[in-house]
Amino acid sequence: MTVFSKILIANRGEIAARVIKTACKLGYRTVAVYSEADSNSLHSQLADEAVCIGPSPVGQSYLVAEKIIAAAKKSGADAIHPGYGFLSENADFAQLCIDNHITFIGPSPHAIELMGSKRLSKIAMMKAGVPCIPGFLGNEVLGDGALGNHQDPQLLTAEAMKIGLPVMIKASAGGGGRGMRLVFKESELAENIKSAKSEAESAFGNGELILEKAVVEPRHIEIQIFADQQGNTIYLGERDCSIQRRHQKVVEEAPSPALNESLRQRMGKAAVNAAKSCQYVGAGTVEFLLDGNNNFYFLEMNTRLQVEHPVTEMITGTDLVEWQLRIASGEDLPLTQEQVQLNGHAIEVRLYAEDPSKRFTPQTGPVLQWSFPTREGVRIDHGISEGSNISPYYDPMLAKIIAHGKDRHEANRRLISALKDTVLLGVNTNKEFLIHVLSHPSFKAGEATTAFIEKQFDGDATLQTNSPPSIDCAIAGTLIHILSQQNNSPIDNFISWRTDIITPTTIKLTIDDYHYVVQLKALIASENKYCVTVELNQSTSEHNIQILYWDNGVCTYLVDNLRQRINYAIDGENISIDTSLGNRTFCNATQVSKTNSDLAGDGIIKAPMDGALIEINVKTGEKVKKGQTVARLEAMKMEHPLKADIDGTIETISGSVGDQVKNKQCIIVIDSEA
Repeated sequence: MTVFSKILIANRGEIAARVIKTACKLGYRTVAVYSEADSNSLHSQLADEAVCIGPSPVGQSYLVAEKIIAAAKKSGADAIHPGYGFLSENADFAQLCIDNHITFIGPSPHAIELMGSKRLSKIAMMKAGVPCIPGFLGNEVLGDGALGNHQDPQLLTAEAMKIGLPVMIKASAGGGGRGMRLVFKESELAENIKSAKSEAESAFGNGELILEKAVVEPRHIEIQIFADQQGNTIYLGERDCSIQRRHQKVVEEAPSPALNESLRQRMGKAAVNAAKSCQYVGAGTVEFLLDGNNNFYFLEMNTRLQVEHPVTEMITGTDLVEWQLRIASGEDLPLTQEQVQLNGHAIEVRLYAEDPSKRFTPQTGPVLQWSFPTREGVRIDHGISEGSNISPYYDPMLAKIIAHGKDRHEANRRLISALKDTVLLGVNTNKEFLIHVLSHPSFKAGEATTAFIEKQFDGDATLQTNSPPSIDCAIAGTLIHILSQQNNSPIDNFISWRTDIITPTTIKLTIDDYHYVVQLKALIASENKYCVTVELNQSTSEHNIQILYWDNGVCTYLVDNLRQRINYAIDGENISIDTSLGNRTFCNATQVSKTNSDLAGDGIIKAPMDGALIEINVKTGEKVKKGQTVARLEAMKMEHPLKADIDGTIETISGSVGDQVKNKQCIIVIDSEA
């Protein structure tokens, strides 16, 4: 038996909070590590002790193995749980733990190194007889034993054409969709190879690429395996992770609606064989692509706990973090394969700080209000709190919302309801998009493949462009705007209203990029009753409203005798409200004259978020076309192209490669040809 009593969690956010919860339940003391950006983070507050490991960028804090080991020694931690991401699949870090007599709660360095390389793991799986996708893995596949220059862009391009398009470019050391590109045209190969290599080097410190024949519209199925130090290995059912955007999972569920028991057993046995081939110990996930004819192919093995592990926990009645800790201490697996039973259905969605109306650009800013439902069959894993700040340095995932039911329909219904009752103000999220996905007929029918989002939503204007606000939304924003002008706190939980709005008062507000005009007139001021005339989307409507209650970021009111309730937050001139589908942000434009026609391209290219300039593709005086990529920004572990919004000539460039830039900071100015 391996004895340890204090666990350092070498991670942040929701997974760090998740591990701390189970460790405390089992009686272990816990240590958090945090960067300067995470000094007030929830995970650092939940742990018994916390150690600062450096500046905000991950390359100076969470990715520095020596700082993690030093924190463990300083705090007296004798075990380290790596969570996922960061150093969780770093063989050198696992070995460093062993060298310093610290228990690494995960597999051996050998297994991590083998399965952490898409190239080496695929070679191993071929030898083990696990079905694999045809592709190019480097010279070893050809049998000469030498690496050579198998990463030469011209060679990769030629090999891609030999495989046949469409082809998938993948970072060998990668995961989470980073360094991955799907290419359909020969003319796009060179650019995608370059960008995939750059993104892989930035995210993983390794720019090695492999190529695979693209399996068109497959399902993404993963098998959860567990192995103990005694050589016992089992699988705990499967998860369907087919709904992805930019190769990043968005919705996960268990079990898969596509599998029957026979196929489940075949895939489960293949996953167990994959784990046994590298003497695996601990939690792992073997991922497969499943085509329309029920043929499955090895994709990769993740040598850690997965983001989506809660759905497996909910249908198997297990705590997988507890299993990790028990196995790391030398105990046998808690269950045999025959004892594993799947009960009901569970679905998980990932709540991201991103703006679906701006092609899912990651968002930063303060958390002004955060609340979520606590009810039967619903679980929320998160690492945020009111007052915390969403920075550009880390992954934009904020929380996981999971629902369990007796069947898939009940789980989905509970999840949609839980999403609608989850409130996060101050930062835009993908909540609206998630509700759209879960409500889509194809998803409800269990028919979604990895092409689902691209097919069903890329052309949906309500997600890809700023949609006009509804009348109800405009009225709600108007009410909160009026509340924001009140200087006194509510007395006895009721509003002390101004009584001087007898003649109509004109207010102009903006919702995102849309403008509307409201005329407000008191009907019975003493009863908080008003007449609101809204001029919106080239139409005018009149409504009677009455404020019933206002306190603690919640306003209850009547609109034409229909009772409504809305959450809100006021931050300076900005007003955030939460609707049943998502957030909207308002600001006062009463003194501003602006129309939607002003929203056309102006040639001023601004940073869409805080981040680092990693590429400038143009020079002063160069002619560019609308849609041409003029620079690239790295933020939240992803690359974001900055594109010209007009035809013209580059007038000024404000910044250099490597500069840190702020949201909406001007980077490039284009002089219009017109």
